[in-house]
This record gives sequence, structure tokens and C-alpha cells, in this order.
Amino acid sequence: MASKKYLLLAGAMTLLAASPGFAQVKPSYDALDSSKVSAKNMAQFNSFRNHQSDYPAKPRNMWELGFHGGYHFIKGDVAALPGFGGGLSLRKALGHTFSIRGEYTGSFDYGLDYQKKVNTVGGAYNATANRNGFIVPAYKTATHQLSLDVIASLSNILFYKSQPKVNWYVLAGYGIMMADVDVDALDASGAAYNYSGINFGGKKKDIRDALKNLHDKKYEQNAPAQGNRVQIGRKDDNQLLRHALEVGTGVAFKVSKRFNIGIEEKLTLPFDDYLDGYTAGAYDGSKDFFSYTSVRLNFNLGNPNKRVEPLWWVNPLDFAYNELTSPRRMKLPQPVLPDADGDGVTDQFDREPNTPAGAPVDSHGVAKDTDGDGVPDYKDKQLITPTYCQPVDADGVGKCPDPECCKNIAPQVTCASLVLPSVSFKGSSTKVSSDMEAVLGSVANTLRQNPSCNVLVTGHAGAKGKKGGVDLSSRRVDAVIDYLADKQGIDRGRFIKQNTPGESSTVDLAPAN
Repeated sequence: MASKKYLLLAGAMTLLAASPGFAQVKPSYDALDSSKVSAKNMAQFNSFRNHQSDYPAKPRNMWELGFHGGYHFIKGDVAALPGFGGGLSLRKALGHTFSIRGEYTGSFDYGLDYQKKVNTVGGAYNATANRNGFIVPAYKTATHQLSLDVIASLSNILFYKSQPKVNWYVLAGYGIMMADVDVDALDASGAAYNYSGINFGGKKKDIRDALKNLHDKKYEQNAPAQGNRVQIGRKDDNQLLRHALEVGTGVAFKVSKRFNIGIEEKLTLPFDDYLDGYTAGAYDGSKDFFSYTSVRLNFNLGNPNKRVEPLWWVNPLDFAYNELTSPRRMKLPQPVLPDADGDGVTDQFDREPNTPAGAPVDSHGVAKDTDGDGVPDYKDKQLITPTYCQPVDADGVGKCPDPECCKNIAPQVTCASLVLPSVSFKGSSTKVSSDMEAVLGSVANTLRQNPSCNVLVTGHAGAKGKKGGVDLSSRRVDAVIDYLADKQGIDRGRFIKQNTPGESSTVDLAPAN
């Protein structure tokens, strides 16, 4: 029976792995996307984006709701017949490797032995033993089980691929179960079964078929137990309450960003030898346990505009490898080449290798002479001398007044290089939190050092005209500007307000020049 089960399991896995649909899915996650970061992790996000931290913030990720069903049986002292189980689960990632799953499983398990056994349990089997001198155990076990498992994913951190399409995992956890164990020891008339017509020396299949025809499958009596029975409102007050250890392994195949199909094998060990209503005796050290081979249909729950897929489907190396191909955050080091005079032109191309420090040079390393008067710019006190005022003296000054159009023009301040952080709000709040006040304090310092730079303050009004979104977004934008103007003394005229669509709890700041 076990060999057929594993053959069926292998066939199902092969079919799922061969499906062409699994190769078409590529999840995306951008570590620089603030909309996927919770308010409590926004400070780390800003530190990472501004090169103050090497590690990105953990993104919000979806929950997984699962439905499962499959082959269930008890490995014990009595030969098992096919049973079945089913239930539902809820799973949440703790990180990219570990996750936690709560689960309910209901099951029906059956067993009918094919050989004579000594009546070591008494009770319901006494009449059968008195009549035949032996018993043939037959049972039905109905179980309700709640479990909490820790799952370790083995295949989502990939060095040679992007996102995982198959996820292998192992699990271990704790369960609490209620089991109702009943036995079929009497025939339809209420008398003990008579096994005199059964040839127990024949083939196993023939013995089993004869016993199936003899038994009425009523399971009319409570099975004996080693104690701890509690009334919970089911048949004959015959319920066992047991703690259990769970171990297992499984594999899931991604169909889409919202759905995956899994196959799992889980063993439940309640440390009880009466789950099949029979024990081999006091000297039998073995205990009964449950085996559950299930097919699982799993659905990811959550807003994709605010959450990424469950982290066991996200390869944490993907962002780092993409940075190597198309850098957006990475600071690239300057190449180190010989440059004796430090003018930025390497010695092999420098036509004037002894240019004084700080002197502006052209692409050949020659000191610049902007007005062509023979005096290099680093010595020229009149940088642009008209030709009609030349020749010039040793300081590069001509013999005519310096026209207005030729005065040195101070370089303009460049604001586009400024990097300003985002400000997050919790729920429907419009008040700047104490954490975000510290962030805005650093923004104010930057603006004081760059007095000519203006700021674009962008709020997000919600997707598809969400009711109240524009008003909430505007009030948050005003709260940020009020704090910078009233508390930090920044001129209100330097702010430009803007509202855009998008599901986000942040207000973004960016240079407007």
C-alpha cells in the first residue's frame, strides 16, 4: 500500500514539474520601492537609499491561505486500509528562509488485520476472543487536529537563477489532536464474529477479502485505550486528547504570483499505542503514528501595490545581482591610474606632466588659456581679455577696461544631485511622528546648506479616486511643509505641492530645480 502511495506521489510531482505554465512567472521586487515598506521600517529604508546603511528594509509580504486533502493512514499494530484527510492552513513568512504555519486537519482512518492476534486489550474484543480464542482487529479512527509548524525553505536563495519557481521545504512543529477510536468486534446481530470459516493459512489477499465480506463495518464499540479520554460531544464519549510532534517535507510549484500547488508528506507522532484500538502488549515499545500525503492549493492574500509575494518566493540575491548589471544605488569607485600632478589626466596622456595643483587643464593635461592671451588660467587675473585689449601683462591683464559682458560669472548651484527622504504616516494620521521629525530635521539642514534649491512635496491620493484620498494626501503634504516652515524655519516659498495617484502611506520629497 505504501509503495502505491509513493508511486502516486512521484507521478503527481512529475506532472507538475513538466507543466509549461511554471516557467512563465517572474516575480519582481524593488528594494528601492517605498510603497512596499511599512512605517516602522521606513527609517531603515531611507538609510539604505541614502547610503547610510548597507542593508535594505524588510518589505511587507503577503499571507498564504491553503486548502489541502489527500491520503491518510495510521502506522500501528493493525494493517491499515486507505483513509483520507483534509483541512486548511494559514502561513506567514518570518524571513526569506523561515515561516510559520497554523493548520487544521480532519481525517478518517481505517484498519483491518489479516492475521490472528492475541487479545491484549480486552474490553470490546472479549466476546470475540472467548468465541474464537483469538481476535482480528478492525478499527475506524476519526481525528481533529490543530498544529503550529515552523517551515524552512530550501530553494529560494539562488545563486544562478533569478526567482524560484519550485520551493522545497522541511517542517517541524507541535500539534494537539482529538481522536475517536471505534472497533468492529460484533456482527449485525450483536454476536461476536465467528472466524472458523476463514483460512488464515492462505494468501494475504484472499484472507483480507474474506474478512471484508464477513465484517459489517459498523464500528459499534469503543476501542480500549491507555487513558485520558475526555467528553467532547462526539460518539460514545470516546475521545482521546493527545499532544503530538510533527515532522515533514514538501514541495510547491508556482503557477502565478497569487497561486501555487504543493505536495507534502507529514508524520504526526502522538506517542500513543492505541490509535488503532490495539496494542501488542506491555513489551511492545512501538507507538502508533499518522502519515498524511496531501495535495495543497495555496493562495497569496494581500494588496500587491503594498506587499510583495511571500518571502519564500523572493530570492534576496536578485536585487544585488541586478545592481551589478544596472547599478542604481551602488557607488562605483574611481579607477586608480598614475597621475603625478593630480590634474585628472593620467601620465600616459598628459602633455604637461607638471601642471600646478588645482590648475584647470584640457583633455591633454595642458593648463587652460581661455582667452588665448598666453597666460594660463591659473595665473590669469583677467580670465577673458578681448583681443583688442591684448597684448597683456604677466598677470594676463589687458590695456583696456574690462567690459561688462566679460566679467567672471560665478557657477550656479546644482540642486538635482540632492537626495531627500520620504516621510511615512500610519493609518489615516496626518500628524508627523517623532521618528519622522528626525528625518525632516535632516532635510531642513540640507535645505539651509543649499538656499537656492526648491523642494517638490508629493502626496499620493489613492488608486482609482479612492474616497477621501485627495483630502488626506493634501493634509499630509501640508503637515510636512508646516513642520519644515514653522519648526525648522524654511521659507514656505521654496515648496511646491503635488498630488499623484497610487496606494501609498508616504509623502515623497525631491529637488524641484
